[in-house]
Amino acid sequence: MKILFIGSVKFSYVLLDELIRAGEDICGVITLSESSFNSDHKDLTPLCRNRIPVLSLKKNDHSKILEFARECEPDVIYCFGWSYLLKKELLEYPEIGVIGYHPTQLPRNRGRHPLIWTLALGLRESASTFFIMGEGADDGDILSQERFDILEADDAGSVYEKLLKIASRQVVEFTEQLKIGTAKPITQEFSTANEWRKRGEKDGLIDFRMSKGAIYNLVRALTHPYIGAHITYKGYNVPVWKVEKINYEKKNIEPGKIIATDGKSITVKCYDGAIKIVDHGFQSSPAVGEYF
Repeated sequence: MKILFIGSVKFSYVLLDELIRAGEDICGVITLSESSFNSDHKDLTPLCRNRIPVLSLKKNDHSKILEFARECEPDVIYCFGWSYLLKKELLEYPEIGVIGYHPTQLPRNRGRHPLIWTLALGLRESASTFFIMGEGADDGDILSQERFDILEADDAGSVYEKLLKIASRQVVEFTEQLKIGTAKPITQEFSTANEWRKRGEKDGLIDFRMSKGAIYNLVRALTHPYIGAHITYKGYNVPVWKVEKINYEKKNIEPGKIIATDGKSITVKCYDGAIKIVDHGFQSSPAVGEYF
């Protein structure tokens, strides 16, 4: 079974490496040499070692992708970690189809920024899901799905690593099923589906009128490998990478007031307690009594 692999992030790199190690027939790879919007961007070219044909692009180019795909003549296309929509011509080209990936419990939580929304909303479980891509958003038949728990201590980095381990196992398993014809895709139940919207800069802003739980979830959702949540201070956005929830009993202190600092960490009153900022981008700590 000839596989054309498309991807351009760390997740793509790890799964392609897994397939190569398993001895699968990778007939071609499409990747990006650079990216201005993927913080976990990874060029897949080094994995090919001059043995696998590569189309390396600086930006999406449908005509080049389709031409390269026709040259490779794949039986199936794997598209993992590609931030562009694939057009109908490509989706319908391989006999088996195009396999995509979404880190949620489809049909729930389709759409944009799934890992970030999962943590920002404080969800306690999710899933690693491979599906057959169509023209709709994450609505194709499910090929493989494995549920996992999200712990209070988890953040974007730790959940990303969980997904890498689970998905690496899944991709080898369903590839074998596709090869021998035992794969049994399951149609999604549309009545339970929802779709998450695209996030913008304002979605990463810490507003201390929020509860300490909401701030904690926002920060852990946007920490590495993502861009970080942020505080606006003196006209600048300052990244925040890690916080702790603090019980604080004084009810007559306004949200956003700095109530303690040791020169490194900064404790700030929020709606229902306080938040201790322990990893941040401040060059020098703001003073007690200042406001965010």
